[in-house]
Amino acid sequence: MPRLSELSENERAEFRAEQERAYAALQQAGLKLDLTRGKPAATQLDLSNELLELPGGKGIADDGTDTRNYGGQLGLTELRAIFAELLGVELDQVIAQDNSSLSLMHDLIAYAMLHGIGGGQRWAEQKIKFICPVPGYDRHFGICQHLGIEMVPVELGPHGPDVEAVRELAADPAVKGIWVVPMYANPSGAIYDEQTTRALLAMPAADDFRIFWDNAYAFHHLTAEEYAPLDVLGMAAEAGNPDRVYQFASTSKITFAGGGVSFLASSKANLDEYVGHAKFRSIGPDKVNHLRHVRFFGDAEGVRRLMREHRDQLAPKFDLVGQVLTERLGPHGVGEWEAPDGGYFVNLAVPDGTATRVVELAKQAGIALTPAGAAYPHGNDPRDRHIRIAPTFPPLPELEQAINGLATCVLLAAAES
Repeated sequence: MPRLSELSENERAEFRAEQERAYAALQQAGLKLDLTRGKPAATQLDLSNELLELPGGKGIADDGTDTRNYGGQLGLTELRAIFAELLGVELDQVIAQDNSSLSLMHDLIAYAMLHGIGGGQRWAEQKIKFICPVPGYDRHFGICQHLGIEMVPVELGPHGPDVEAVRELAADPAVKGIWVVPMYANPSGAIYDEQTTRALLAMPAADDFRIFWDNAYAFHHLTAEEYAPLDVLGMAAEAGNPDRVYQFASTSKITFAGGGVSFLASSKANLDEYVGHAKFRSIGPDKVNHLRHVRFFGDAEGVRRLMREHRDQLAPKFDLVGQVLTERLGPHGVGEWEAPDGGYFVNLAVPDGTATRVVELAKQAGIALTPAGAAYPHGNDPRDRHIRIAPTFPPLPELEQAINGLATCVLLAAAES
């Protein structure tokens, strides 16, 4: 089958008419489908229903901690030990907090705005910039936008951003941070390699420059190959910048998205500084929930076993997305995508200038998509081509309808352009 770009004028007109008929049929189907956010499906949440019956007893941890009471700013030791092993860090390098790692990211930046970092000048008194690898995570960009931080986009490749571009930007003392999703990046699925990581850790930058290392998908594998997280804290120390990294993780897509636990791993100086601010915000995290998770997981291998059950549910959905896109878009050469090895998203690149139109067409046909440009600061994709597909939440039959419908919208938008 010839690619769309190879068709004659008459053939293109015929192709467009064919897509308009297909789209009219799609509208008449009366669909109400949602691919907007990477939420776990109900059947995934069911995998952790035992949590609802835990911790049981009197809520006393093995070390004697009464989890029902105040205190314990660092979080329950038993849970920290499990995730220290999973993240490849030492116990004293990780703390456990409440349900959202996004809250940790927001609070760290807010504390920097109010108090500075490491005794430095308050960020609120400066012109602050963050480096934003794109396509990236819209909620990261939302924090910057909300707090008035200028965002500087850098293209993200399969193994990380352009290191030379980042190094040049970081030479500006106003640049205080970079967002990184190192494993199965949202939404591209990129995996940062050791060479790129070491370069980011060693490059010259402001003393209060921090890498916000969001390991949200560190354990969310879609294949039998389970990549281990990089020892980013050890590498930072080797590079002579032990305080450069804030590493984040959570159980939000492991157990319950609305009732999980978040983790912050960093240097002792960084953790002491965080707790020094956080103690005025809270007398301690939800240790009852910490103990609940300890009893449910048992150990680090218990987490790995659970994530393999998640993989069994998610891998067929991602396979379906790839199959439909290959069959529907591949022959016409009107889309690019990668099959990720893990994570929660598929990044679809449609012909330049058509992503907004595709999302509009899909909405009119009853298919909700993340807004075009969401993976860019301020929602501004300069080429208007990226669409984030979130296939995790719908059951397979609905997902197949949604991706086929999306493909029809992509083909029609391409034909119109």
